[in-house]
Amino acid sequence: MNVLTKVPAAIIHQIEQELDRDEQEMMLFLCRDILDFPRLDVREILDTLNEMGKLLPCGLSELLYRMRRYDLLKKILKIGKASVEADLASHPHLVSDYRVLMVELSEALEKEDVDSLIFILQDYAGRLTKVKSFLSAVVELEKLNLLAPDQLDLLEDSFKNIQRKDLKLRIQKYKQTAPSLSRNSQQSYVNAIQMPLSNLAISTLNRVTENKGSMNGNHATQAGPIQLSVQESGEYNSQWFGDRYRMQTQPLGICVIIDCIGNDGGMLTETFTALHFKVRCDMYVRIEDLKQILQNVASMPEHRVYDSFVCVLVSRGNSHSVFGIDQDVPALQLDWVKNYFTGEACPGLRGKPKLFFIQNYVEHRSYRDAASSVEVDGNEHINSENGRFQHSSIPSEADIVWSQCKLNVSVLERSPSSPSYFLSALCQLLRDHQRLHLLDILTELNNRIYGKNTLSSPKEQYSLQLQHTLRKKLFLTQRH
Repeated sequence: MNVLTKVPAAIIHQIEQELDRDEQEMMLFLCRDILDFPRLDVREILDTLNEMGKLLPCGLSELLYRMRRYDLLKKILKIGKASVEADLASHPHLVSDYRVLMVELSEALEKEDVDSLIFILQDYAGRLTKVKSFLSAVVELEKLNLLAPDQLDLLEDSFKNIQRKDLKLRIQKYKQTAPSLSRNSQQSYVNAIQMPLSNLAISTLNRVTENKGSMNGNHATQAGPIQLSVQESGEYNSQWFGDRYRMQTQPLGICVIIDCIGNDGGMLTETFTALHFKVRCDMYVRIEDLKQILQNVASMPEHRVYDSFVCVLVSRGNSHSVFGIDQDVPALQLDWVKNYFTGEACPGLRGKPKLFFIQNYVEHRSYRDAASSVEVDGNEHINSENGRFQHSSIPSEADIVWSQCKLNVSVLERSPSSPSYFLSALCQLLRDHQRLHLLDILTELNNRIYGKNTLSSPKEQYSLQLQHTLRKKLFLTQRH
């Protein structure tokens, strides 16, 4: 018996001819999680899926079933609706539950509803003025990281605003019944589902970790084991661009600069503005104000639209805390700085790169070290040399770069107006080497700091900590 392994090209051609423009858009939408196809049409998509062996035994029939083209099932594929439903009950699905939901919502909307939705959503995505259908609007929202299988609040609120509470309830039901948002499916959403760490990503993590050990003495901190938190990265990655993070928005993201010393704010502002970030710079900040600034920045709605985030902090402090300009108040532990911007605390940054650059001028241990009452989630470990507890600022969540430089405060006191060599070198490298992967830039930064240390006395040497949980390559330049 001759068993078909591919759908005949004549059938694909026939189906394409039977679909009107709206139906072709629907089919392309249903397939978005399977292929990245910015310029492909229905014939090319079906032909590609056919070559991949995804249309048989029941992939093609599922697509037509999801589109409610039961007539084509009977006319072209010679099968009935009940037969397809039986297959769906016993075979893995080609189309995700999320895509099915969006199509069902589209079919339930009247034209006036679509017009109202697009109008309301313009507050979040101005480009929606160019789209005419609900599915097109969904695609644009996904591109802007405003919509994903487990990021449906905006759509839910929008249905409420246009008095379609029935559709809001349908979304809520989906949230309750979706099995871990397609955890059992191994599909990779183009703009939605997290991909597992690739071998390339793992080798990159290992290579960078090894590079930390190339700096001799106690002036470089080796990275600990890389950990990924599902709470942070979620069950999706809202910017699937192959092996690199998406960096396309204008601006690329928000950059908050807090300079409690006053020597580096201007240089940092100029650098990150040139890199197309929206920069906020605060100088000479007290601890309470510092916490309020971080909280305010973390709550900014723009994070949902932008592709990344940067935080630069310059202050006096100790190995795990900063003091701001305060003299007699509890210090702020550095883990807390990171905690404002985790995926759980700041959902708009979930799945997006978050970069932290810390210049800490370390004072001798004082009562302020023990006075800190801020609760943190960082790990603690015992130093084998002195038996004391030490705090770790290793980022446990995904998509974080943590670059911290410590320098004895006596260096600052001898030259109060001198900029940080660490931040000066960082700015120069970022400006001159935008086409390099960020971790390669930071490796070169390590090399420069090491060279600086070889010419300095022990008390003037920089101590670096570079740790990260990036899952992809990161280039701080816009790609279109």
